[in-house]
Amino acid sequence: MKRRVVVTGLGAVTPVGLNVKDFWANLIEGQSGVDFITYFDTTEYDTKFAAELKGFNPLDYMDRKLSQRIDPFTQYALAATKEAVKDSGINLDTLNKERAGVIYGSGIGGMWTYDKQQRVLYDRNGNPDRISPFFIPMLIADIAAGRISMIYGFKGPNYATTSACSTSANSIIDSVMLIRYGHADVMITGGAEAVICPMGVGGFNAMKAISTRNDAPKKASRPFDKNRDGFVMGEGGATLILEEYEHAKARGAKIYCEIAGFGLTGDAHHITEPAPNGDGVSRAIKITIEDSGLTLNDIDAINAHGTSTPPNDRNESAAIRNVFGENANKIAVHSIKSMIGHLLGAAGAIEAISSVLSIRDGIIPPTINYETPDPECDLNYVANTALKKDVNVILSDNSGFGGHNTVIAFKKLD
Repeated sequence: MKRRVVVTGLGAVTPVGLNVKDFWANLIEGQSGVDFITYFDTTEYDTKFAAELKGFNPLDYMDRKLSQRIDPFTQYALAATKEAVKDSGINLDTLNKERAGVIYGSGIGGMWTYDKQQRVLYDRNGNPDRISPFFIPMLIADIAAGRISMIYGFKGPNYATTSACSTSANSIIDSVMLIRYGHADVMITGGAEAVICPMGVGGFNAMKAISTRNDAPKKASRPFDKNRDGFVMGEGGATLILEEYEHAKARGAKIYCEIAGFGLTGDAHHITEPAPNGDGVSRAIKITIEDSGLTLNDIDAINAHGTSTPPNDRNESAAIRNVFGENANKIAVHSIKSMIGHLLGAAGAIEAISSVLSIRDGIIPPTINYETPDPECDLNYVANTALKKDVNVILSDNSGFGGHNTVIAFKKLD
């Protein structure tokens, strides 16, 4: 018998707010977190903007010594987790920490660290004696999960997921499975990313994957709009505290919602482009519906992957249409990437938090910058203004380079 899994804590540092309250308020208002890059000189770059964290100071969350020994992606992970643990109200002194674990992902890991240490090597004419002894521990994508477990003393399952832009959705799903089948009672899960650096922006420019709308950065991320020209890079961290339902109830926890089910598929098609007609996403949605014990008519909204790239938005829209048919017109489909950019490995977790809050407050954030309809994208995209709507069930879907597809169903607690 599958045990029920609920959400009891949320934490986030994002381009539109360094805590969940501000993040949510600015999403609802349709505020863009995109602006010109301040981290490095972009003179020679085709793209000169991104969704940076504004005003983030690691010393607000940790001591200076620790902050200097971890990459920004781990700083973001620790900051978001600190808020989530506090929000959960969990008593760390009485918690059985051998039944509490951490699964926390990053799509790329410490790219800032790699970028800087590579420059150290080249500045020394290839002499490696000045490479930091912390280089590898700062770089590896699993270190955020490791650091979190050390800080909170969680001795249950502990590892990272890496599946490109599905990374933190996979972290959540793995955590659900561990709780469902009795391997843990509490899980810290989510994802963090920090790749707005010379190699990161340069790499995505080389792929022609990101927008070059330098004359209007705040309008560059325009999911499902006919004139979209690529995604906008974002960064940040997002953490959820998941618990077994009876465990949460026994301690009188505030419960946001239940995770009713999930679906996982692979495209087996192309390294960057989705399968034609969104076949992988369609199958993941169907699996999620079955796993959740829901029907197609139960779905009120979909927090879409909605990257603002021509292939993704076209195929994702087709996937939703293929599954829901005419009923797709009744579903509020929206993309918060229009405001915060694409957080890559952290995207699934931050979009999960948005989904949870839509259930709590009965509000669906808008897809901003939607100006020109695309005949190949023919759904209700909650254009430009938030929608007040009672949300009992919302799906959040993500897809990653390599053909990884995830869908998670969040459900109002019965």
